[in-house]
Amino acid sequence: MSDTVLHRPATLHAALELLADNPDAHAIAGGVSLVAIINAQLLAPTALVSLRGIGELEGIRATPDGGIAIGAMTRHRAVAAEARLRGPLGCVSEAARSIASPPVRNMGTIGGSISLGDPGADLPPALVAVDATIEIANARRTRRLSAREFFVDWYTTALEPGELVTAVRLPASESGTACYEKLVRVAGDICIASVALSVSSSGTARAALGGCGPAPVFSDEADALLSRGLGDAASVQAAGAALGRVAKPMDDVRGSADYRRMLIPRMLARAAARAFAQLERAA
Repeated sequence: MSDTVLHRPATLHAALELLADNPDAHAIAGGVSLVAIINAQLLAPTALVSLRGIGELEGIRATPDGGIAIGAMTRHRAVAAEARLRGPLGCVSEAARSIASPPVRNMGTIGGSISLGDPGADLPPALVAVDATIEIANARRTRRLSAREFFVDWYTTALEPGELVTAVRLPASESGTACYEKLVRVAGDICIASVALSVSSSGTARAALGGCGPAPVFSDEADALLSRGLGDAASVQAAGAALGRVAKPMDDVRGSADYRRMLIPRMLARAAARAFAQLERAA
């Protein structure tokens, strides 16, 4: 890394121009994940473009349509503490609180985390469950993709060369509830499996799994079954089976594929029971 040139642009436009001019350059946000990859000699960029201090990429703000925009350089600690992430959006802040340890949450950013496309990361399934939109830019244009489209494969996203995530956009908050369940070997570890569940007061439910495939696992069939009622054990069980059919877990040091398949319906049932109890208390 000693031969790597570090650029510190002051504006988003300047950062995007640097990325456009140098195809081998990589944007660096909090650096938590990227530095670890470089130290493991899995990546040797000739240039890094620091996004620190670019005000356009920081902070959480309301959008004209009543939604919430989270700048790509917003730290996990800020997402975890954001009071506006309530109701069906609550699994996003809960997932942020589950990330690693306080030092990592103090350094890591939402844009940097999701750009890596780690299938065991906490935020991707939560963003899929709340139907988030990912805002992406390069030197020529800005585009938006649903979270379902953004996460593509193992450590692969829809980002193209010269692009970076500029914001995560969430829909307008409404009444309802959400939860995030995560199973780990030890506190602070990447998940063995996780489930994010978002439920509106009208009963519409969406679920997504982490750690059970190359990208967050979701199913329209499962969502329809969950929307019939979280208190209906048969529907929840059928939803778990539907998610299990589309999941593509692998064996690794944290658990086998078979173990993860066994976990899916059990973790979904736990999340559904918790969300149902929260809705009952609010009624």
